[in-house]
Amino acid sequence: MIRGLLLLLISALGACSSASLRIDSRALGNQVSQPADSFIIVAVENTPAAYVARAGATPRGYDAVAQYGPSVGARRAMRAVEKEYGLREVNAWPIEPLHIHCAVLQIPAGADRSALLANLSKDRRIKLTQPLQTFATRTEDYNDPYVGLQRGFQVMDVAGAHPWSRGAGVRVAIIDTGVDIGHQDLRGRIAAAANFVDANDAQFRRDRHGTEMAGVIAAVANNYEGIVGIAPDARLYVYKACWQSRAGADAAQCNSFTLARALAAAFDAHAQVINLSLAGPDDPLVGDLIREGLRRGVLFVGAAPDAAGEGVALMLQPGIIEVASDETHSTVAGVLYAPGREILTLLPGGHYDFASGASIATAQVSGVVALMLAKNPSLSAAATYRLLNDTGSLMKSSEGLVKQVDACAAMVTLLGQGTCHGADNGHTSPDSQGNRVALH
Repeated sequence: MIRGLLLLLISALGACSSASLRIDSRALGNQVSQPADSFIIVAVENTPAAYVARAGATPRGYDAVAQYGPSVGARRAMRAVEKEYGLREVNAWPIEPLHIHCAVLQIPAGADRSALLANLSKDRRIKLTQPLQTFATRTEDYNDPYVGLQRGFQVMDVAGAHPWSRGAGVRVAIIDTGVDIGHQDLRGRIAAAANFVDANDAQFRRDRHGTEMAGVIAAVANNYEGIVGIAPDARLYVYKACWQSRAGADAAQCNSFTLARALAAAFDAHAQVINLSLAGPDDPLVGDLIREGLRRGVLFVGAAPDAAGEGVALMLQPGIIEVASDETHSTVAGVLYAPGREILTLLPGGHYDFASGASIATAQVSGVVALMLAKNPSLSAAATYRLLNDTGSLMKSSEGLVKQVDACAAMVTLLGQGTCHGADNGHTSPDSQGNRVALH
C-alpha cells in the first residue's frame, strides 16, 4: 500500500514532455515477426572504398552510406553465393570496422540450415557464416516488498563519488530496447537515438527495458524530478536492437544482425562505454565487433550469466566487465556484483517503478564506469576491472560473501585523494539492505 502510494506520488511530480530528438530509423526489415531459424548471416571481404552517393543511386538492401559502402567485388561475390546456394537476400550492410560486407539471407524452404552452414563455411569466398541467433535481455521479476528508494545508489555510495565526478561528457551507448526519450528525468541526457528493429517511433518511446537502463545510468540530478542517475552528466546514445516480446513487459529479444548494427553505430558515435544488459550464445559476428571495440578502447559492461554454459557465452569474452545481481551467486569467475533487486528507475510515459535482475545491476556499473572515465578517459578495460574489483566491498549474500562495486572507493583510489563516508577499513560491509555488518 505504502509502496503504491509512493510511486503514484513520484509519478505525479513530473508530466511527460515531448522530445524534439529524432529517432533515426535504421531497421533492416521486420526483425520482430520473422522466425530467426529461417535466416543465416554471410559476410564476404569488402576492400575499403569510398562510396559516393549520386542521384538515383538506390542499391538493393543498403542504407545510404556517406563514406563506406560495398565494393563491386563484394556485391558480385554475394550475388554469386545467393544464386549458387538458393539463398535470398533480406538485408545487407557493409561493416566498416571489420572490412566485410554482411548480409542476412533467407534459406530455401525445407533446407537443413546446419548442413547449409557447414557447406558455406568451406567456401573460400566467404569470410564469415553463422545462424541468425536470438538474444534476450537479462531480467528477473520480483514481488518482494519495497526495500528503499534507489537502494543501489545508497549501497554503492554513489553520493560519495559525485563530488569528484558525475560522468560529465562521457558517451554511454545503451544497446537494448527503445527508451522514453521524452521522459522528464532524461531531459538533455540523450545525444542520439536509432532504431534497428523497425520504424515505430511510438513503440520506441513505450519500451520498458531500455528506459529502465537509461534511468539508473543517467537520470537528471537536482531537477526536482524523481531519481538521480549514477552518472547524471553522461551523454546517452540509445540504440534499439531488441524488441519486447509482449507489450508492457521487460523481457525482450534481439538478434545477431540488429546487435551488430547497433555496435557499429556505437563505434561511429565514439561511445566510451557500451552497456549490454542481455544474454545469449557466442556469436562470431557480434563477438568480432566486441573484440574490435575492445581494440579501440571501448569499455563493455555486460550482464553475467548465473553459470557458464551453452547459450550464455556472449558476455564471457575476455575484456568484458561482467556484472551480476548481488542477490544471486554467479559461478562465473571474476564477476562483479551490484544491487539488482527492487531498484527504483524510470518507466515510459514519465513514470517510475522498481526493476530487478542482472540487467539493472549491469546498468548501474556502466554508470560507475562513466564516473571513472570522466576523470581518466584512457582507462583500459583491464585497469577499470581491477580498480572496481580491488575497491569493492565484501557483502553478505544468500550464497556467502561477494565483492560488490563501491563507487566512492573506486573514485577515491583512482584519484589518489579523498575519503568516503562511513569508511571502515575493511571491518564492515553492507548487507542486502544496505546496512553495515561485521565481517569475521
